[in-house]
Order: sequence, then C-alpha cells, then structure tokens
Amino acid sequence: MTYEEINEMMQEIGMPFAYHHFAEGESPKPPFVIFLSPGEDTFGADNLMYHSFKQLDIELYTDEKSPDAESRVEEVLTQHNIYYTKTETYIESEQLYEVLYEMEV
Repeated sequence: MTYEEINEMMQEIGMPFAYHHFAEGESPKPPFVIFLSPGEDTFGADNLMYHSFKQLDIELYTDEKSPDAESRVEEVLTQHNIYYTKTETYIESEQLYEVLYEMEV
C-alpha cells in the first residue's frame, strides 16, 4: 500500500488522525488515531529485492475503554483484508488508553 492508500483508509475510520503525531497543542479530544510506518520487511534472493512489506502501526487513543472505537478501526482493516495483531496499554502520564494494531501492508 502506498502512503496515499493508507491515508484514504484512515479517513474511512471516521476519527481525527495524523501521521506519527499531531503538532504541539493541536491534538484533538479522544478518540483519535495515529498511524506510522516504523520500518520495512523485504523478501529477496540472488542479491535482488523481490518484494517489500511496509510495517504499519495504527494507534487508537481513548480516554476510556471504547469497544465501539476499536470496532470502527477493526471493521476498516477487515474490509481491506488486512491481518493485524492487537495489544492494549494504559498510558498513565497521558491518562489515555492506547490500542495498538500492528500489520504489514
């Protein structure tokens, strides 16, 4: 997937979103989503790269546990036939829940 395709997919979620972070002081009220591509996995042989898979992280932030918000993200990923792993944590300093979806696209 290209950056543009990922950006379009993020719009389908229907929540405020940004790549990597919001500018200082411009973070919206939760729920909101951050996405980033922290790296790439490549497949190659004979000293050639045959295919590259971008790592994609989608981070959902909420001020309380929100199965509805999680469902919105998961429905869009399912519609795009994207396999993901999901973890959750509470960020004490921000008083926010983070649900992390990790995948390759």
